[in-house]
Amino acid sequence: MPQDLTRKAWLPVFVTLAAFLAVAPANALADEFIAGVEPSLRPVGAPVLLSFTKDAAWYRNALHGIEAPPYPFSLRFLEDQGAWYTPFNRPGLTGPYDIRNWHSSASGGAGRSVPGR
Repeated sequence: MPQDLTRKAWLPVFVTLAAFLAVAPANALADEFIAGVEPSLRPVGAPVLLSFTKDAAWYRNALHGIEAPPYPFSLRFLEDQGAWYTPFNRPGLTGPYDIRNWHSSASGGAGRSVPGR
């Protein structure tokens, strides 16, 4: 019985909210850009990359913590990597999960799951 009263008490709130939303102007946010709605359109004035050059420093950073050549064939995706975000060339977790030794200055390598890297 108490559940019925609780549900009945919320009914006027929902009805009032629905009426308010039905009367609210539909074009109030029409001029704002919402990412993902039209992925083929960019907002006016958005920055555009015209070229992305991967120099030796970029490859050195991307291959950080991977033992010297020959590199595994699975890393060939770096040749097609553009300027978009990828977690592969950024430091990740610390401690035993830091298998590429990104955080060596902070932890000194202690506690890593792969010793000797």
